[in-house]
Amino acid sequence: MTTGVVFTEDFKKHDTGRRHPESAGRVDAVARALRDPSLTDKLELLEPRRAEREEILLVHWDRLYEEVLESAGKKRTLLDSDTVASADTAEVAHLAVGAVLTAIEAVMDRTVQNAFAFPRPPGHHAKPDKAMGFCVFNNVAIAARYAQKRYQLERILILDFDVHHGNGTQKVFYTSPEVLFLSTHELGNYPGTGDLGELGKEEGEGFTLNVPMPPGMGDPEFLRIFRDVVVPVGLEFAPELILVSAGFDAHRDDPLGGMNLTRDGYAGITHEILRLAEGTCEGKVVFALEGGYDLHALEKSIVSTLAVMTGEQMPESADFEKAAEELVSEVRQAHGAYWSSLRES
Repeated sequence: MTTGVVFTEDFKKHDTGRRHPESAGRVDAVARALRDPSLTDKLELLEPRRAEREEILLVHWDRLYEEVLESAGKKRTLLDSDTVASADTAEVAHLAVGAVLTAIEAVMDRTVQNAFAFPRPPGHHAKPDKAMGFCVFNNVAIAARYAQKRYQLERILILDFDVHHGNGTQKVFYTSPEVLFLSTHELGNYPGTGDLGELGKEEGEGFTLNVPMPPGMGDPEFLRIFRDVVVPVGLEFAPELILVSAGFDAHRDDPLGGMNLTRDGYAGITHEILRLAEGTCEGKVVFALEGGYDLHALEKSIVSTLAVMTGEQMPESADFEKAAEELVSEVRQAHGAYWSSLRES
């Protein structure tokens, strides 16, 4: 089976203005990546369907949904201090959600092995009642609820490696033991949430796992975290589907982040995620684009990620063994009570 990609140029119709970091130029960067000669015969292009109102309301309040609809046809509407809607944003936001739903349907119905959806606007900061952080609707959170409902899934893992903490996604599932939310993000960056002590609550206690990483960490540290935290916990949780909020703004060239990942680091992360998916859910994994604001870095990181998703073998990295050792120890102390795989032997 092939790797599915869900993409349309219509995402450019969400017009935030040239100076906004989350600009239509990101769509052009994705398009260039998908035309890379190394990928063109390995991808199956899927058209996104439009999400229905009731699908979006699986996560969002009526009030927010109506607020987005009211922006239709207006040149500029501020949904939040940094979240802009243009005349076509309401329609495009339905397509953005639908892109991830399309990817889930293709993976769950086994018409593709795995899939990468490229929605715009992104989604992981959007809360049930509030658009924020460039995000209108929470594409991945809606997709998880949709997968639970349509496919009767009992365990879904959401991995978020954006440089910014996915506060909206965390909020949606903070009391749920059926969705494990696991986030790596830059300590101290927007929106200021995602501490080690944010564990979930009520029945969901232990099913939120945040790894706030100090600025400057790069490929070796991320690989250490994925191999010593993400994969072991993921194997123990044994999800039936993995959803990935794939933000490429932890790249060393990104203007909104302070991390040091490279395109090779993203390839390594992807390799670990696929290894986890093969060990738990027959490879059923859907990536969905979140951040990434240096257009060249975004393009090349997407190419590297898709190369691994389509079967390129990753060489073993030998330089991660001692990287992030203190952080791994802190994560084990915070979460060892919930996950036996994190307890010191």
